[in-house]
Amino acid sequence: MTPISIFWFRRDLRLEDNAALYHALKSGLQVLPIFVFDISILNQLEDKTDARVSFIHQTISTLKKELEALGTSLYVHHGTATEAFGKLLNEYSVKAVYTNHDYEPSAIARDEHITTLLGELGIPLKTYKDQCIFEKCEVTKDDGKPYTVFTPYKNKWLAKLNDFYLSSYPTENYFKNLYQTTAFTLPSLTEVGFEQSAIHFPPTTDFEHLLKDYQTNRDYPALGATTRLSVHLRFGTVSIRKLAKLAQQTSDTWLSELIWRDFYFQILYHFPHATKGAFKPQYDAIQWRNNEVEFEKWCNGQTGYPIVDAGMRELNTTGFMHNRVRMIVASFLTKHLLIDWRWGEAYFAKKLLDFDLSANNGGWQWAAGSGCDAAPYFRIFNPYEQTKKFDADLKYIRKWVPEFQQLNYQKPIVDHSMARERCLTVYKNALKTD
Repeated sequence: MTPISIFWFRRDLRLEDNAALYHALKSGLQVLPIFVFDISILNQLEDKTDARVSFIHQTISTLKKELEALGTSLYVHHGTATEAFGKLLNEYSVKAVYTNHDYEPSAIARDEHITTLLGELGIPLKTYKDQCIFEKCEVTKDDGKPYTVFTPYKNKWLAKLNDFYLSSYPTENYFKNLYQTTAFTLPSLTEVGFEQSAIHFPPTTDFEHLLKDYQTNRDYPALGATTRLSVHLRFGTVSIRKLAKLAQQTSDTWLSELIWRDFYFQILYHFPHATKGAFKPQYDAIQWRNNEVEFEKWCNGQTGYPIVDAGMRELNTTGFMHNRVRMIVASFLTKHLLIDWRWGEAYFAKKLLDFDLSANNGGWQWAAGSGCDAAPYFRIFNPYEQTKKFDADLKYIRKWVPEFQQLNYQKPIVDHSMARERCLTVYKNALKTD
């Protein structure tokens, strides 16, 4: 058998500017690309029309065609990663496996298992940084400890940035080293256990015109002034280096948003306990009300607060929610209703096309006051004031809650002033604050 190396696609579903693919292609061995529809992940998805699976399947299908145009194909396995490598090691003379880093606890555990499996046969698993500009311990305090506050992290991040970190990996120069083979079969979406979603995915083009006024317009949900690239960053269909370079040239505010992404990645890496409980453990003492009827109304956009309901209906319909509105609905759930932030985090995890554990966890803990660099617990968004500031013409609300001025519209499920005072009392008691 011809000795080969394997490139394992995961959160990097592109051929262009792909770090581990580049290193695999330069290794001197022919490279077989693979992808695993991992049932340990898929089986956790309750909705069998989950739009993210449709997006991945569509992207994999496109990748497979691109690879076949280059004389190779994409080996796709439906099952576990362990099963996939068991088959591959029987069918090919594998000398090395290349892939890009993943920072989520479950992914780290999976990679440790695969490292052991391959290591028993003397095969290295070589991993590379690809989905962020700076990772793990690359941006730390002077004493080597990780940052837990964003602004000093951002300042150090910017000070360290240079052209080296934004340089692309010219994979196209080495495509001749792809393993030449006939086409493999791609399991259908149905065979993977899912159905096609009707949700539309934003393109990776036609966003640059937004960057000129990004700082001014990004907070207004009716304007459609955000790039909508988060889903593409989540699955790696665009290069973070390409986007950061563009942001550097066009919009400091947008670049700052990309830095937040790196910040949350390194928080997840250094403080994995935050995926299970509060980043600041004293916040685990909060006595949440966890009213299931109120939670259901929040999920369905039936709280009687138009800006909150608009955001939830947008999420349920499109898989997207404007970032300003994400903060409003998260604050409402945790502060007005005193429902555990983990309930909201889990709901977003089911619904968001761009769901990313690090950013989702960071955002929810920020809203609850329990996270790193979080809003202070006594900061409680007033939905009416947020509406006046960011949807004064009510265009966003009218789009998603057309009945909000009619008699049949849900009455507010909680009074704002009462909820605010209740929240302050509960938080003070939990935190033993004077």
